[in-house]
Amino acid sequence: MINPCTRRGILLGGASLSIAMLASPSSAAAARALGRTRIKRLISSCGIEAWFVQDSTVPLISMEYAFTGGATQDPAQKAGVGHMVSGLLKEGSGDFDFKTFHQRLDRRAIELRFHVTHDHFRGALRTIEDNADEAFELLRIALTSPRFDAADVERIRATVLARLRRDSTDPSSLAHRRFLEVAFGDHPYARPTEGSLESVPKIEVADLKGYVRRVIAKDTLKIAVVGDVDPGVVCKLLDTTFGSLPSNAEAMPVAEVTAAKPPQQVFIRFDVPQTVVTFGGPAVRRSEPDFMPAYIVNHILGGGGLTSRLFREVREKRGLAYSVGERLVWLDHSAMFLGNSGTSADRAGETVDEIEKQVRHIAEEGPTQQELDDAKSYLKGSQLVAVNTSSKLARTLLQHQLDKLPIDYFEKQNAVIDRVTLEDAKRAAQRLWGQGLLTVIVGRYQKDAAQPITVPLGPAPPPGVDQ
Repeated sequence: MINPCTRRGILLGGASLSIAMLASPSSAAAARALGRTRIKRLISSCGIEAWFVQDSTVPLISMEYAFTGGATQDPAQKAGVGHMVSGLLKEGSGDFDFKTFHQRLDRRAIELRFHVTHDHFRGALRTIEDNADEAFELLRIALTSPRFDAADVERIRATVLARLRRDSTDPSSLAHRRFLEVAFGDHPYARPTEGSLESVPKIEVADLKGYVRRVIAKDTLKIAVVGDVDPGVVCKLLDTTFGSLPSNAEAMPVAEVTAAKPPQQVFIRFDVPQTVVTFGGPAVRRSEPDFMPAYIVNHILGGGGLTSRLFREVREKRGLAYSVGERLVWLDHSAMFLGNSGTSADRAGETVDEIEKQVRHIAEEGPTQQELDDAKSYLKGSQLVAVNTSSKLARTLLQHQLDKLPIDYFEKQNAVIDRVTLEDAKRAAQRLWGQGLLTVIVGRYQKDAAQPITVPLGPAPPPGVDQ
């Protein structure tokens, strides 16, 4: 293929980093690289931009990238189009049918992955330097010339439908889908990313081709590369892979939305041994000044695993639940906190009551100074775990770009955490949980619920939702 741009790339300065190495020697290549080198902003001759860390510890190249759009760009009645595209890009492209394409990948141990979130169509590439030309060329073919052969489309459709049928009898899947449906109503965030048993059979090849045409474009592309490769070679590979993509996406606009205001409770009667509780509500967006206080106080309540209040009070002290946890979810057009718990039917009422009690207590009182100090210490130390391989580092650098963070955020992050005061944490707790919870209970539940719904065994009723 003739490269649409000249091969010479431009290198712009990035942020120098100095981080104490805490990761184990066997898995700390990316973290060691961060400690001694720079995150560089590369701009190729075609204008393709990437954040890059050169790491010669192992002869690997890891790239993560994303196009804005994701499942929000699925037609309203055909949820799952983007998800099917992500499953089909490796199933035959250009002159290579399914078998030939996979043989080319397997022969060189090239890893290509694609997946869809609500906001982004994401991909990953992993290869050794010696196979980089072939790996990036196969990715170019997959993105620019997908075949969507009928046999491949039907095989992937059958796989998706089989998974959806399985999920229709899984209480956790039902609870999660119903929660997002209640939280977001008729917004695209309430539609299932992987589709539904009703929507997936309606998807046609024209829908798949239309999605690629509208979403896969250079103007929304973000890239992170980590590996044992020269910056000039990276620029060449970026031009080869992405240079011929359309300049501008044709994405449909997505409205801003706030999750439904708590308190609300929904009960889905389901004859299974374990009752599932999914709970949440509106949260703080990534761009807001209160995000870090919210992130820290959320770690204290439910995001800290064995050290969180919910784990300690609900599971450890009272033995009410098999599991309990909670996290912040930030999207391009909204934000929420989302928690889950699994319990026995005869203790479901007690479990819901105790979760609500703990949420109410932290909203009213906030965390203690000791809890805040411990959470800040943990979060600062855990940052290196998130970048202790080249793939993890590339994924983190991509997420920083999607979150519109500066290229030197690694330098600044611990200072941002340190600046959070007890007053900030209390304010964030009140904002997150002061209104209570939106709760969805699936299973057998002895307490009366505000909106009882009976769901028989079998396919889940439309519309379904998933994150």
